[in-house]
Amino acid sequence: MRFEKRVIPLLRLVQSSSLKRYQSTSIRDIQQKLDSFQIDQNELKKDLESKTLLQDLTTRGLISQCSSIDELESLLLKDVKLGIYSGADPSAKSLHLGNLLPLILLLHFNLRGHNIIGLVGGATGEVGDPSGRTTERDVIKDEIRLDNVKRISNQMEGFLNNGVRYVKSISINKIISNGSRETVNNLSWWENVSLLKFLAQFGKHIRISSMLARDSIKDRLSSEQGLGFNEFTYQILQAYDFYHLFKNKNISIQIGGNDQWGNITAGTDLINRLKSQDKNLKSKTSFALTVPLLTTSSGEKFGKSAGNAIFIDNSITPSFEIYQYFIKANDDEVEKLLKIFTFIPSSQIDEIMEVHLNDPSFRYAQRILANEITDLIHGLGSGKVAKIITSILHPFPDQPYPDISTQDLISSFKSANILKTLSKDQFLDNPFSTIVSELQKCSKNEAKKLIKQGGVYQGFNRIRVDESDDLLLTNEILIDNKLLLLRVGKSKYHVVELV
Repeated sequence: MRFEKRVIPLLRLVQSSSLKRYQSTSIRDIQQKLDSFQIDQNELKKDLESKTLLQDLTTRGLISQCSSIDELESLLLKDVKLGIYSGADPSAKSLHLGNLLPLILLLHFNLRGHNIIGLVGGATGEVGDPSGRTTERDVIKDEIRLDNVKRISNQMEGFLNNGVRYVKSISINKIISNGSRETVNNLSWWENVSLLKFLAQFGKHIRISSMLARDSIKDRLSSEQGLGFNEFTYQILQAYDFYHLFKNKNISIQIGGNDQWGNITAGTDLINRLKSQDKNLKSKTSFALTVPLLTTSSGEKFGKSAGNAIFIDNSITPSFEIYQYFIKANDDEVEKLLKIFTFIPSSQIDEIMEVHLNDPSFRYAQRILANEITDLIHGLGSGKVAKIITSILHPFPDQPYPDISTQDLISSFKSANILKTLSKDQFLDNPFSTIVSELQKCSKNEAKKLIKQGGVYQGFNRIRVDESDDLLLTNEILIDNKLLLLRVGKSKYHVVELV
């Protein structure tokens, strides 16, 4: 019995040691694959040349509904250059990830040579879209709405331009032939429209029965709050936008989220009724195209009203947080997200998932996803910066300190809007509670309590700060005598340059 009691722990020790070596080797192999990952240009070329645009978008899960899809496919096969637009109202100061799916679809069209327009609803934003909502939207003050218009217009333009640069950087230039890109504000045509003249010219072409039949209207009419006339007429405004762009900008496709189907088809209906009166428009067809709604793992709509929006404005949601959001994506969702949010070829996504499934704990697929979409949203190199920050704040067990200068590290944190700058004179040679109080915006007693509870850690190796609060902040604790890494609780990080 004594012999057995001594051998079994030894056997477990050997097995544990072997498993740790195996896991360490496995992680090193996957890390090497991650460091050397590049999009396969030959596979990308094959994807673009062997599939039609609609086939590629369908394979990626980017198309939910499409009107007259056979006719649209026929035009695309004939290499007819089309005009496509998608719009967003200025209901917030930033677009969020849910808004990006229609814009990504615009990018796919643009990179095949088609012309695209991003529309900001400076006019329609005053009314509010009832689609996908159970309550009426809050009224936004004019000055806030006008500021939102400017911000969203700049974000649309920046995202589309960044997207083209990103895809050109990963592809063989000869297979990319992008069309034109433009951003417009629908206030530019609505501000000169008179209500009486509009009703006289277009009112007879708008059918109340069709408006009442749309799901967004029926849902609100049956709700306790009901529906105001302003939101009821929103679909007319969006329909006219489509008609205006169809007539004046040669736009034939409108793209939106799945909840926009009713509003978009209101536009195709209006165009069909009006184009017979114009010989220049008679032969043209308009199309409605929607993308799936981006939802959380629980099936909840992703966006502002759900309270879970990840904004693309770097001052609201730093690029590092976008990177972190996708790092945390569920294993059962990551393949879908790679197809939707990246331009990685389908065959290479299959290879990524094969490597990922060998050791899901490493989050290989999520790391590639996070890098690609951060570059797509915030420009080339943003993913690399976010990766550096992640390696500091969220290192793997036994991961060595990254081979990077402190100044480059400071620059990375600064570009991600994470770095705070404080005075050495104020905090050096003082207890840790002094700087914790400043960073957490709490009293010194609360800071001391956090430390006493063992909830404050410092440095790359996350060493717990002495619970007595006797430890002083000294130059020796700082990285290169100037950079402090501090974690409070499980996930609150502070990165401080002391000057």
